[in-house]
Amino acid sequence: MLRAISSATLFLLASGLAAHAGGDAALGKKVFNRCIACHEAETDRDKVGPHLLGVVGRKAGSAESFAGHYSQAMKDAGAAGLVWDEANLTEYLKAPRQKVPGNRMAFTGLTSDDDIANVIAYLKADPKP
Repeated sequence: MLRAISSATLFLLASGLAAHAGGDAALGKKVFNRCIACHEAETDRDKVGPHLLGVVGRKAGSAESFAGHYSQAMKDAGAAGLVWDEANLTEYLKAPRQKVPGNRMAFTGLTSDDDIANVIAYLKADPKP
């Protein structure tokens, strides 16, 4: 009996982690509303910050249309090999100034792991919800 309960608990935990890791693009769009003053994710139009269309898989500091505006810290991070995969985006969205010290982004970060997973799902979505 205890083995069955343990197995069920592990299954539920694994299911919850998988759902969390995948994120929800529609919920991510709502969270992204905190970012739209500075970033665009549905087009390649830059604002105060670079556009985030196609950011997942892109090298840090490499959007050509924003090349003259990146901080030296962001350019250096990209030159050192930082690519915006899910793990790096998670760290950056949680604490931008810790992930890339000296970058210019004023936003202090998202505190909710669910919000972060959802924003990443939104950024990855094509087409966007």
